[in-house]
Amino acid sequence: MDRTVETVEFQDNLNKELKVAAYARVSAEKDAMMHSLASQVSYFKTEIAKHPNWKFVEVYSDEAITGTKDNRENFQRMISDAKKGKMDLILVKSISRFARNTLTLLSTIRELKDIGVDVYFEKENIHSISFGGELLMSILASYAQEESRSVSENMKWRVKRNFESGIGWGTRLYGYKVEGNEKFTIVEDEAFVIRKIYNLYLNGDGVQKIANALNKQGYTTRNGSDWSKGSVRQILTNEYYTGNRILQKTYRVDHITKKKLHNNGEKPKYYIEESHEGIISKEDFEKVQEIFKSKQRITKPTTSTYSFTGKILCGTCGSHYKRKVRKYGDIIWQCRVYDEKGKAYCASKSVPEYALKEAVKRALLLDEYREDKFLAEVENIKVCKDNALVVHLKNEQDFSYHWEYKSRSESWTPEMKEKARIRALENNKNKMKGDDGKWLKQLQ
Repeated sequence: MDRTVETVEFQDNLNKELKVAAYARVSAEKDAMMHSLASQVSYFKTEIAKHPNWKFVEVYSDEAITGTKDNRENFQRMISDAKKGKMDLILVKSISRFARNTLTLLSTIRELKDIGVDVYFEKENIHSISFGGELLMSILASYAQEESRSVSENMKWRVKRNFESGIGWGTRLYGYKVEGNEKFTIVEDEAFVIRKIYNLYLNGDGVQKIANALNKQGYTTRNGSDWSKGSVRQILTNEYYTGNRILQKTYRVDHITKKKLHNNGEKPKYYIEESHEGIISKEDFEKVQEIFKSKQRITKPTTSTYSFTGKILCGTCGSHYKRKVRKYGDIIWQCRVYDEKGKAYCASKSVPEYALKEAVKRALLLDEYREDKFLAEVENIKVCKDNALVVHLKNEQDFSYHWEYKSRSESWTPEMKEKARIRALENNKNKMKGDDGKWLKQLQ
């Protein structure tokens, strides 16, 4: 049989419509000397518009976050959108803008390559899907990673020398204006609030009560936010307000993760006495610390965690829900903001634990609630208005469930009923003692 040979014209992909996105990042350390984030975004939009077969998707950008971190919000969103098929090509100014960690770079590139998404690095003129592109990128990324390590080591050396000379690093502190070479000037309006916090605490008010009082009276933190337990506690435990300073309370583990840890003796600390004018007396500060210590001694540790801990989100304010056991033993989950600050700050409702378990059971098509399946497959549960729960699965699917309160006869366990019976008997006994038997006579 004779062979038939036909000539087939090659179809150039250059004319194929491509969905094109771009990624821009501005790091806090260097970009005073480089293009601003706005100019990068404008540049990429112009470049994409020059190609008639390119369809603009979005310029994803992260500001003041180093390229060594894996938790860049918009970077992660871009990867997620790529997996959903929203782009074919990603433009990046350089490899160092994309990632300085070689492992992060190569794993991300391979992940995108597997779904057919190309990444073009303009400075290096490299396409990630090109022949030999991965090898060249790994070499260049290694150089970028080494540069990041070198910069980090130089910075550590400089910070250490400053600490040894009694100079802090990037101090920003409520109550003070810091100028020049660590010159502290008291901001009187803020100092008034600091003294008020100390006075209230020494008079017996707790940190949450103080925060609520400050918010009710219209005081805000320096960035205009409401006061919280954490921000009040920070004021009450910072020795800076006595005019003395402890340097290197925290340290970073390495230049890759940038993880910050409390210094519990791993690094030297430096105590600088009378380094600036104090706002409160050292005696008052020490009294406050003693109160904190005494409360810690009598407070039971609350380290217990439950399967729903950190997984329940408030659809009203965005805060997490916390577990509460009511007096008869039924378990509910309640928004932390509502619990600590009241309805004026968040008008969300509590949700019984049985409703959460039922929502999980239905979302995962289970016969009964299983904690292991919940932890493995559920990202979080959002509590919305009108008794609605939205179960967000790790496979990015959502499931909605509306729950209703059970009647008392349905929701009360035998244990709860027994507790209620015992409590009622105790109340009756106390009432009989208080009324000298009159209550019993009335029943007779």
